[in-house]
Amino acid sequence: MSAHGDVDLGHTLAGWTGTALATLGCAAAGAALCLGSAWAGALGAALLAAAALTTWLLHLAGWGKPSGPRPAAQWDWRVRDTAARAGHPDCLGCRMAGRRARALVVTPPAACRAPVRA
Repeated sequence: MSAHGDVDLGHTLAGWTGTALATLGCAAAGAALCLGSAWAGALGAALLAAAALTTWLLHLAGWGKPSGPRPAAQWDWRVRDTAARAGHPDCLGCRMAGRRARALVVTPPAACRAPVRA
């Protein structure tokens, strides 16, 4: 058993790619501050924006998984999430893309419905 129990903390292709791009963006922005270079600052900002966009797009493509309990067979970062097209519950990225996990709507039988008054 790992230190986190049965919870995988986002070790995914989307997470690793976004982290690498964000690290490069922060390094470029830090170098821009030290050098006083506007183009390096713009490069750092562009890399940070690319990190957010790339992570989001990879998540929507199934290479990012929601946090929470998952079977150990799905913990590897190279395992694709096949349920991503339907959307993950409580996922901001999925809601921004218009993907929402649909709740099952149950219609009560006619005997349980209140009478309609005219």
